Amino acid sequence: MLTLYYAPHTCALASHIALEEAGADYNCVRVDFDGEEQKQPGYLAINPKARVPSLVTERGILTETPAILIYISQLYPAAKLAPLDDPFELARVQSFNAYLCATVHVAHAHRRRGHRWADDPAAIASMAAKVPQTVAECFRLIESQMFAGPFVMGDRCTVADFYLFTIARWLEGDSVDIAALPKIQAHRERLSRRPGVVKVLAEELA
Repeated sequence: MLTLYYAPHTCALASHIALEEAGADYNCVRVDFDGEEQKQPGYLAINPKARVPSLVTERGILTETPAILIYISQLYPAAKLAPLDDPFELARVQSFNAYLCATVHVAHAHRRRGHRWADDPAAIASMAAKVPQTVAECFRLIESQMFAGPFVMGDRCTVADFYLFTIARWLEGDSVDIAALPKIQAHRERLSRRPGVVKVLAEELA
């Protein structure tokens, strides 16, 4: 059985949805970020990065959302959560997920995690103030150039959709008007109606 360590309102939601949609045999362990459990020795032994998600498998522990998503896709190929039979299309999924991880999520993190990059309070405040612009620019690029529709890659829902859905849920908090991103807004609404997504959100937000 797989075990996912997660915290509510984090990118771990994407992996949680993927496990549910794949029909995986898994359980979840909630990490208390408010109590800084992620910094305690017990959790650091699982993930020394002090982040979520972490996925415990029979062969070891995986971290980083893109890696976990592709692992779930390959472990449960019948769920067809990635185009595993097409190297180019699979690379496109990986490219999209890498952009969310390395660029979009980092832009979002400048709102509350500026201390990761600077010590000067003025610099931290400046980074936070720029988040509405930088995150909006990222999503405008996704909307205009990277989103095929009705799902990220076209007609088939893939793990890229679960990752996009997760990060798009942060837009209002980043002061980005989702109404100016009609494709993203429609996608978020579409994903929110999937039974697996409804189940996972109910569990995480309980």
